[in-house]
Amino acid sequence: EDLSGFSRICSPQRGKLDKTAGTSSIEIMDVELGYSLQPVSLIALLPHAHFLLHSLSPSSCLAMCSQDIRNTVGNIPMEWYKDYPHIGYDLDGKKIFKPIRTKDELDEFLDKMENPDYWRTVHNKMTGTDLRLSDEQVDLVHRLQQGKFGDVNFNEYEPAIDFFSSEVMIHPVTNRPEDKRSFIPSLIEKEKVGKLVHAIKMGWIKPRRPKETAPKYYDLWAQEDLNTVLGRHKMHIPAPKMRLPGHEESYNPPPEYLLTEEEKLAWEQQDPEDRRVSFLPQKYSCLRAVPAFSRFIHERFERCLDLYLCPRQRKMRVNVNPEDLIPKLPKPKDLQPFPTTQSLVYRGHTSLVRSISVSPSGQWLVSGSDDCTVRFWEVSTARCLKTVEVSGAVKSVAWSPNPAVCLVAISYGETIVLLNPGLGDKFICSATDQLISSYEEPEESKEQSVQWTIAEGSDHEHGQRLILKHPKAVRQVTWHGKGDYLACVMPDDNSSLQVVIHQVSKRRTQNPFRKSKGMVQCVSFHPIRPYFFVATQRYVRVYNLIKQELTKKLMANCKWISSMAVHPGGDNVICGSYDCRLAWFDLDLSTKPYKMLRHHKKALRGVAYHKHYPLFASGSDDGSVIVCHGMVYNDLLQNPLIVPVKVLKGHTITHDLGVLDVAFHPSQPWVFSSGADGTVRLFT
Repeated sequence: EDLSGFSRICSPQRGKLDKTAGTSSIEIMDVELGYSLQPVSLIALLPHAHFLLHSLSPSSCLAMCSQDIRNTVGNIPMEWYKDYPHIGYDLDGKKIFKPIRTKDELDEFLDKMENPDYWRTVHNKMTGTDLRLSDEQVDLVHRLQQGKFGDVNFNEYEPAIDFFSSEVMIHPVTNRPEDKRSFIPSLIEKEKVGKLVHAIKMGWIKPRRPKETAPKYYDLWAQEDLNTVLGRHKMHIPAPKMRLPGHEESYNPPPEYLLTEEEKLAWEQQDPEDRRVSFLPQKYSCLRAVPAFSRFIHERFERCLDLYLCPRQRKMRVNVNPEDLIPKLPKPKDLQPFPTTQSLVYRGHTSLVRSISVSPSGQWLVSGSDDCTVRFWEVSTARCLKTVEVSGAVKSVAWSPNPAVCLVAISYGETIVLLNPGLGDKFICSATDQLISSYEEPEESKEQSVQWTIAEGSDHEHGQRLILKHPKAVRQVTWHGKGDYLACVMPDDNSSLQVVIHQVSKRRTQNPFRKSKGMVQCVSFHPIRPYFFVATQRYVRVYNLIKQELTKKLMANCKWISSMAVHPGGDNVICGSYDCRLAWFDLDLSTKPYKMLRHHKKALRGVAYHKHYPLFASGSDDGSVIVCHGMVYNDLLQNPLIVPVKVLKGHTITHDLGVLDVAFHPSQPWVFSSGADGTVRLFT
């Protein structure tokens, strides 16, 4: 803006020296605006004096002093005065008359052709006169047209003054406080960065990794120098060096190193790995007669393979005593008593014996077989005291655990028979018949899914008392600990009627589940609490019968559960499976198995706990019964101790089936097993 103000006095008609002010100031008159500006001190104009001096030629300065012809009309179109004799007014308000122009266009053309200064003559419309530009003014116009600075002496490439230098100064160059936007994080940048991070996570943008083009070199024999990294590494094995050549590799070896014909034949018949040297020593008269080595490329290739394929790293070998890997378990002789020998064999069945059960007194044994018979044995003598024939293969038998009642539940086909064998105390047998016969039907009887009937005729003579007809085939029957409730299993994956519970005293049947959670394999009552265990193919569900809700769901980690037994204490459960596993569950510990035993080679068919001794047994299709010591402590912080103590063998495998059921004696450390060979065996 300063220079634009000074440019107004670039022409002789726009500025004059004020004679009244002397030499200390210059009055600048603005012709276009029609008023004079304030006198400006010459000292203030000194920085721009070079521009003023170059803009005003000496003749212009004289013209400024001698004549004062300035048009004060301002910046208006001069066509407005074309019909008037004057073209404006001077500073005194007098008219500036138009100069008499006698030149026409022909004179203008001749003047253009003949006048050498025509090209530097400019017509001023404000005054109507012609002005001849000096050399300095022409040069100034040319420089401005070329985009250069007006001053010739002005250096546009002066060295820049570095205000913000690298030197630390005491006072800052700028002490302006920071903007508010410097403290607030940019939301736009945050959104952009968030989009980039999401794109990198989704894999749309993959950051480029710098490619390592430089080849890596490393020293194969670095361990010899202790200052290198590999040399300080204790486990590093340096690359093997080739041995230095011996006398046999000379072109003129001593005669004792040359092989005879027999030695050559033996060398050729040897394997390349067994040869002492990989070449035949030969003798030449001079070094020029030595031919090229035929195996040179092959030998160099093998050497390269040795260098980069040989694993030169020592293996970490931990010297562990093998006995430390075996868990510290007590010796089996310290865990006695447990069954060790086969004492009795109960023969009489002609087909496989699927189920056995022992009376609460331990004096009698019942067995059910596929030959459609149920046999009652005396335990101590192995005598068959009674045989009951039924109209189907017996799937399950269960002796009532109530010692005041003599009842046995037998399932075959779709029928369950409650049978009084008439063994033992006559008072107990007669009390049992009296208990069943004293039942009175209620006035309002509800329809039930199971039909209860009283045995009559020959069936009653054989001991049958109650017959329960079910809608489907029954696989398993089991009693509650008090001997009044009886649960039976009817496996069917598509039906909700898989488990029913019968109450013998009221002859009532109820279905505890509205819908099925898989195909039920077996069920069991809790010995103390009102819990009910239901085992499907992969899970064991524990239900609270009073609250009528699911309490726990045990994951057996097996493909197909076959059998289940509950510890007399009620806090531990074992499950056998068809994939050769036995899972021990600690209900207070976890819903996953505390211990998984894989002692058997084939599918497990039956598992059982002893009521008093810390023993449990499992029977398998490999024909063996494995007895384990399973001690459960009263201290909740101490885990159960599980030790296999004995493998009992005696059954012969028939049709790929071995032991089908196991049962413990109620008072003695004896175990019974029934097999596919039609026998029941007692191990004591």
